[in-house]
Order: sequence, then C-alpha cells, then structure tokens
Amino acid sequence: MTHVTPLREVVGQVMDVFSRTFLPAAAEAGLAVQTVSRHMPVFRRCVGSGDATILVTRCSRPDRPVTGDYLILLTHRRLVVTQQTRLLHRLRLHLNTELRELSNVTWSPDPRLHSVELAATAIDGIRERFLIRTSQPKRVWQLDALLNHAFRTRLRAPRERIVATIGDAPAAARPSVFRPAVVS
Repeated sequence: MTHVTPLREVVGQVMDVFSRTFLPAAAEAGLAVQTVSRHMPVFRRCVGSGDATILVTRCSRPDRPVTGDYLILLTHRRLVVTQQTRLLHRLRLHLNTELRELSNVTWSPDPRLHSVELAATAIDGIRERFLIRTSQPKRVWQLDALLNHAFRTRLRAPRERIVATIGDAPAAARPSVFRPAVVS
C-alpha cells in the first residue's frame, strides 16, 4: 500500500517560515511577481529559513536619488537592502546586517508626504538613510508601528559588559589576610 501525502502537508514542507511570511508581505506592498522573483535569491542567501518577514517594500535613498531602485527587507533578526541599477538593471546587495548591529536607528513618519524616512548607522560606521513612500497616510502609521515593533520592543538595550580589566582588583575582592595552605 502506498502512502499519499496530502497537498497541504507537502506545501507546508516546501514553504518555510521566510517564504510563508515574505510572499504575503510582498503582495501587501504591491510588488510585482517579477520583482519578487528577481530579488528572492539574494534575500534567501541573507536570511535564514526560520526568520519571519516583518516588512518588504520599495525604498529610495534621499541622499542619492539617481543611483537606482532599492528593495528593503526587514525580518525579526535582519535588515537586508538590495539595489537594482537603473541603466543595466543589475541587482546587487547594498546592506545585509543583523538588527542588533545597527545603532542610532531612527525613523520619521510623514503622513502629509505619505512617506517614512528610516535611518541607521551600520557596524562599519556608515549612516544609511532610506525613504519609504506609501500610497496612503494610513500605511505610514502601519509602517511606524512595524518599525517600532522591530527596533524598540524586540531589541534589548545594550548592557555594559566587562571583558577584561587592567590594574589592581578592588580592595573588597582582595583577601585581607593570606593564610598558608596546609596539604596533608
């Protein structure tokens, strides 16, 4: 007797967490299937199969408006930005970093202009700025909530860690009297 696997089970095995969350997020952003399929291999190399997509959308660079089209992917762990050049339509990876490696992350929602400007300093010290345009003011506040969830509620504040100290140990840590060890 042969075992027939239900289609739902096969689809569940084929589609991992990233795929199940990326495709609806891309559809919600109104991205064309051609765009999604073109960028998917780059995103796959950067993001783990168990990482859920929070946001995927087009963006631009306000400081470099003519460099090409950008696509931003935000997951619970990573920020990935790809760039497609205008002239030759070549695809390249612009930014791939873990969220915890970003510092000074800010965003400015502007419902009048239907946009959100996202800025962060990467681990190499370069300040990255991206402008995400939306079709309606309501979407601006949805993006604000998504970014708040990703950068404020999910990340813990960095704590000071002492890796090594140079100098004498504090007086409280030093024994006041040395006693000889007795070996029997």
